[in-house]
Amino acid sequence: MKSIISAKKKKERQYGVIWGNPNSSVAKREYAPGQHGQRRKKPTDYGEQLSAKQKLKTYYGNVSEKQFHKYYVEAIRRSGDAAENLVGILESRLDNIVYKAKFVPTIFAARQFVNHGHILVNGKRVNIPSYMLRAGDVVEVKAKSKQLPMVLAALESSAHDVPAYVELDAKKVSAKYAFVPKFDDIPYASLMQPNLVIEFYSR
Repeated sequence: MKSIISAKKKKERQYGVIWGNPNSSVAKREYAPGQHGQRRKKPTDYGEQLSAKQKLKTYYGNVSEKQFHKYYVEAIRRSGDAAENLVGILESRLDNIVYKAKFVPTIFAARQFVNHGHILVNGKRVNIPSYMLRAGDVVEVKAKSKQLPMVLAALESSAHDVPAYVELDAKKVSAKYAFVPKFDDIPYASLMQPNLVIEFYSR
């Protein structure tokens, strides 16, 4: 657990306050981690694209490179803007909606929570964090897990607001994935540049 917390702090110092944590270490040390963290050089175009990719992957819980590239392939396959398609795919992950609905305090906890079988999708248990939701799907914490201290604390937390595309029913501890959001609908706490991610993979 300590290693996960340490890694999260390191990522926040590297990429900024990604998840909107008011107690982030960035507030104390506004420079990158490591011995030479305070020495900043102007990044190259490739460096900016790579950083944008790593930052977006980190925001969604350190998605694996293989899976992230798979999302890129799907994003460019679909009609419309590839960058919009990419964030829409990422937002449709089950672990992300569990986090956005405030069933758990962090995106990393969401992945573990789903893995352990605490989540139902349309009344059926799903334990795959990367499960792709569709608009209209209902995500619910199973009955035996609704009174877990972590769940109750997360629902009462003011760390982040529930976005418009997630219709939360706090009493039932359930949420409807109302629609697949566009980039402007997503409450990113810091600048995300999915267009640079598309450019990175298109090189």
